[in-house]
Amino acid sequence: MRFAPLAAGVLLGWACAAHAQGLFDDNEARRRIDALKQQVEAMDQKVQNAADRNAVLDLSRQIDALRSDLAGMRGQIEVLTNQVDTLAKRQTELYQDIDTRLLKLEKPAAAGGPGDKGAAPEAQAAPEEAKAYQAALDQFKLGNYALAVAAMQGFLVTYPSSPLAPNAQYWVGMAYSGQRDYKNAITAQRKLLTNWPDSAKAPDGLLSIASSQETMGDRRSAQKTLEELIAKYPTSSAAASAKQRLAAIPRR
Repeated sequence: MRFAPLAAGVLLGWACAAHAQGLFDDNEARRRIDALKQQVEAMDQKVQNAADRNAVLDLSRQIDALRSDLAGMRGQIEVLTNQVDTLAKRQTELYQDIDTRLLKLEKPAAAGGPGDKGAAPEAQAAPEEAKAYQAALDQFKLGNYALAVAAMQGFLVTYPSSPLAPNAQYWVGMAYSGQRDYKNAITAQRKLLTNWPDSAKAPDGLLSIASSQETMGDRRSAQKTLEELIAKYPTSSAAASAKQRLAAIPRR
């Protein structure tokens, strides 16, 4: 019986120790959980920082690409601007040439003198032919190029054998040039050269073809046309203009 209190004390001690060990295990588990949570949060922060850095890098690469594209576009704009300036210059030269030739066409007809070779046939035209031709030419002078084309083509249908027919065909081509329809302009002038190769307007037709070709950017063809003009009609005023234009064409 004397051992009963001692056994009870031992059992109580064990129970307390077990209880204390249980408490220790719970606290340790909580501590480890808190530590693990901190590690997870730290990892999340690192991942977020890495994602932010990647996003910044991606954004930087996109900005560099946009800058490169912008530089390329600026270069293209400069090229296009130069092309537009060149075309505008050629167009101005073309209209100046038209005005000059219109004056040469009108002055001899009004004065009745020999003037330029292209004016002589007009004095031989019948009054009704001259009137119809002048009406079509007036449309050209007013800048009504579509109407001028239609009127000149109508004149050619009505008076196909008129001495003014080559001139009418020439102005059909020039009216197309006025509309910036250079392909039809070249076709019209080629028709002039085919049907009236000995006309006083034939050299001017070749000069007009060269102008259209150069305006379209086909300098090689323009050069060949100018050389053809000089070879076929060396004494014409158009040949003199052709020589000046050949000298102005850049050589490669």
